[in-house]
Amino acid sequence: MTLGRRHSRTGRPRVNVRFMTPADATDVAKVHVAAWKETYRGIMPQRVLDSLSIADRASALHRRLRRVSPVHYFVAEINNEIVGFAIIGPSRDEDSSNDDAELMAIYVHPAAQRRGAGQALLSKAKAAAKQLGCRRLVLWVLKNNSAGRTFFRHNGMRQESTRGTYKIAGESLVKMRYSCPIETER
Repeated sequence: MTLGRRHSRTGRPRVNVRFMTPADATDVAKVHVAAWKETYRGIMPQRVLDSLSIADRASALHRRLRRVSPVHYFVAEINNEIVGFAIIGPSRDEDSSNDDAELMAIYVHPAAQRRGAGQALLSKAKAAAKQLGCRRLVLWVLKNNSAGRTFFRHNGMRQESTRGTYKIAGESLVKMRYSCPIETER
């Protein structure tokens, strides 16, 4: 991954966030697999991480992107290279209202982390939620994902008391809900 020159004022490379297209599926799948293997090492069962397939992820994503849906898919690029992605849509939580949007996924390639792509994607997700008329953005993060939890706290998300379970490969992992208000003009 080539991240190129840094912005002269901020010291970070310029990040461009745009809508994802079906042509992006393979590059996004590469980011997804790399991010999962790094982020969830020691958290998820290793057999799950070892079984991740770029081809399978790309195929599934390509199919989802071709469907009509209320879900929005974004990619972050540095020097025209996809380094991260985010997915936002209506909240799937049973206790949610029509005013809630959910950040369903946000991942940045490990080689591109701490360069502003995650913040740019989260800002775009908040802006998309606002455009949809939502008043709150929610997301779920695994309890043992301390780096993720720290990132969300530093970017205005607050941990709620609501917890859940993410079941994968016969194991149950504790997940925690975070949220933030979305300022809307009414």
